[in-house]
Order: sequence, then structure tokens, then C-alpha cells
Amino acid sequence: MQRDLVAGVDSSTQSCTVVLRRLEDGAVVAEARKPHPPTTPPRSEQAPEAWFAALVAAFGDLDAFLPRIAGISVGGQGHGLVMLDDDDRSLRDAKLWNDTESAGDAQGLRRNLPIAEWARRTGSVPAAALTVSKLAWTERVHPGLVARARRIMLPSDYLLYRLSGRAATERGVASGTGYFNPFTNAWDHALADLAVPGTDWARVLPDIIDSSAASGSVQRIEGLEALEGAVTAAGSGDNMTAALGMGIREGDVVISLGTSGTYYGVTPVGIQDEKGLVNGYADATGAFMPMITTLNSAKVTDAFRRILRAGTEEFDAMALSTEPGARGLVLVPYLDGERTPDLPNATGILAGLRSDVEPGQIARAAVEGVICGLLEGGDYLASLGLERGGRLIVTGGASRSRAYRQILADLTGQPVWSCDLPEAAAAGAAVQAAAAVQGRQAADVARQWEPHYAVVAEPRTPETARSQDVRAAYRAALPLARGGRETPQ
Repeated sequence: MQRDLVAGVDSSTQSCTVVLRRLEDGAVVAEARKPHPPTTPPRSEQAPEAWFAALVAAFGDLDAFLPRIAGISVGGQGHGLVMLDDDDRSLRDAKLWNDTESAGDAQGLRRNLPIAEWARRTGSVPAAALTVSKLAWTERVHPGLVARARRIMLPSDYLLYRLSGRAATERGVASGTGYFNPFTNAWDHALADLAVPGTDWARVLPDIIDSSAASGSVQRIEGLEALEGAVTAAGSGDNMTAALGMGIREGDVVISLGTSGTYYGVTPVGIQDEKGLVNGYADATGAFMPMITTLNSAKVTDAFRRILRAGTEEFDAMALSTEPGARGLVLVPYLDGERTPDLPNATGILAGLRSDVEPGQIARAAVEGVICGLLEGGDYLASLGLERGGRLIVTGGASRSRAYRQILADLTGQPVWSCDLPEAAAAGAAVQAAAAVQGRQAADVARQWEPHYAVVAEPRTPETARSQDVRAAYRAALPLARGGRETPQ
């Protein structure tokens, strides 16, 4: 049977999604999804074996297509710490990106090296999210455990290792570790040594390969026998593969509204933020992806939908029926601590409550709070040189919300665009798989397979006229949420 398909995998916090695309033209042929174990900060951990079981189960739902798959790649949740023993079993559950228990360890790393030096060497500064902080936490809480590791890797690396038997990674996902230099595309062992001194990092860390390269081929795996021999690609972080799937160009701005919120663009030159607010990631094409990430995005409105006992459409209608500014009600949405700004112990604040409060005000304040937090980060990125003259693109689960789309358009005064790829990270991983199979550059395949875009919300003049007042009220409420006190630099 002809191998005329490629598989892209999005291994996220919530689930494993597999999207199959035709090698000929990128058309989506089929998809499947299986859940991951639920998790909630401050301790957010999952067994890596559960990710692989979900991947095998998702492919099982696509059994008829497996003999046609020529290549596979994985876009995985970033930062998660996977440590394997000599028998390739995980030494403990993986600490995930949204686990905040290592906030104090991140603070210690910043004391050991100035934040400007961290930014110069990695593009980012240690916070609870970064893998280097999780390594330091592991050594402090479980002394000697890191020394027992034969391999230390990231979630996407782990899944591809289970498929191919080769431990490899690439610059996009590696740039979220805190010990990879995206400007030289090399591990910085000295930085990892600040977390766990004396480790043989050259032995335990994966090989770094080109983002468009093949890493190997699928081994014989029980339940996936028909995949044997398919090419395995380099993998990347989920935001990096999403950018491939969406065909992001310089000047475009992407706002992803998932469990977390992200605001990013693509630049030919890396941004180094000496204040440490920006993650200066690499992308999966040889360029850079400066990013602001918040811990609290769609899960905030999920929480308030539950409180209001409203369905998605009803909640959206409530929010859109209420005037901008929610009649003085402001939500600072740090429900589970926050990553940007670095406030791991903060809580959410609902300010401006009065006895005549109505459900629509709460719904509107929840959406405005999430969006305002991301826009604050976007303005800071622009001050560092991020070009924003292209499309304003929304993606992620909540990007289909009428309220998010319209309120974003009103607060920015810009049309909001969306593409016809509902699973951008998985679809983008398939782009990377096609590049590995065909010996091409992922950027070239991404351009060829660029999805169709449409404007999904236009700014409304009366609402846009009030946008600065809404954002000013949000900024005024920010100090109220600092009960968890910002981690010192």
C-alpha cells in the first residue's frame, strides 16, 4: 500500500490529538483524540507513559490508515521534565509547564546568575515553568534522583523516542528548557549545572538535530505494527508546530486561547529581554518566536461558566450583551498563580463588585480580564521590536468563542482572523513530518500548505472608543492581585 499520508501529533496537557494529512497537498484526511490524566497547579504532573498510551489509543482509532502513514512528528507541551532510568522507565511523573512548585528554585537560579545573562544565553529567564527550574526542584526535593537518569528530555522528545528509539530534539522545543542557547543552537551545560551540579549533561541530553530533519524511523511496537518503518521527524513545541500549521508570517500576531494564553510573533532576529518578561524562543524554521505566556486563559472563563451555570453560547451572549468595562467590574484572572508577570502565588481578584451585579457583567469581566492580560504582554513585546503590521490571528479552543473574538477586535481596533485548521498544533506537526519524509524545509511545506483564513470579527467603533478605558481599569486593578507577592529578581 502506498504511504501517502503524514501524521501530526499534538500531545497537550489535556489530550493527545492525531491529525492525518495527504503528502500530496496537505488535505486533512482524519483525526482522533484521547484524553490525558487531569492535572491542576500548583502541583501539575503526569506520567509520561500515559502520554504514550494515549498516542497508541488515538492511532488505534485510525487503524485503517496506519499502513499509509509515511512519517510522524509531535508537537508537545513545552518545558515538562522527563527523566528515564536505564530501562527507559520514568523515574517519577513529569513536572509540567504549569506546575508552580519550583518557583523558589527559579528564584535561586536567578540569584546565581544575573537575569540579563540568562536572557543573553537562552532568550529566557528562569521561572517556575522552565525545565531548568524543575531540575533544581527535583534535586532539592529528591536529592540524587537526577544522577540516576540515563536520559533527560522533553515531552515531544519522549514520544518520538518511544517511537524510534533515538533520543533527539530540535531548537524550538529545546529553547524552553533554560539551558539551550537558541542563538547558537547548542546546549549550555554550564546553565544546567547551576540546577544540578556534576551531571554528565552531554550523556543524558538528547541530540540536537535540524527542525526539518528526520530523527529515525518507527520501531516495531505492539498495537502499531503497521507504522513500522515510517519516518520520525524532529518534533517541536506545540506553539512552534501550530505556527507551522497556520503558516505564520513575519508581522502576524498570534493569540492562542487554550488552558494557557500565548501572544507571539515570528522574527528573523531573536529578542533578548533583560527584564525577563519575554520568552525568546526559537521557532521550528530557523527563525525566532518571542512569546508572552499566561497561565490563565480559557480555563478562567470555564470556571465562570461553571459558577454561572451557563453553556458556552449562553455565556458568550451574556458577555456580549454587557457594555465594555462591565459597568466597572474588573477581573484580574490570576486564578492559579501567574507566569507573566511572575506571580506563582497570586490569586484572581474580582474588583468593583456592587449589590446590583448581574451575570452579564461577570461574563464580560472574565473575557476582558483574560484578553487584557495578553494585550499587556503584547504591548511589551512591541516595545522590544516585535513587528505587528500583519494579521491578528486567534487559535486554541476558546478562539471559537464569539465573545473572545468580538471583544478582542473591540479592544485592539483590529479585525480578527482565524484559519480553517481546528487542530493547528497537530496539523503543523504533520507539516514537519512531510518535510522530514520529502527532505524539504518545513517552512517551504508550511507555505505550500497554508490554510484558508477569514476575518471572524470586525472592531465596532463605539466599543473600540472605550478600549483604553477598559485597559486602564484593568491596569489599576493589577496591584490588588499581588497578594502572592511577585518573586524577587
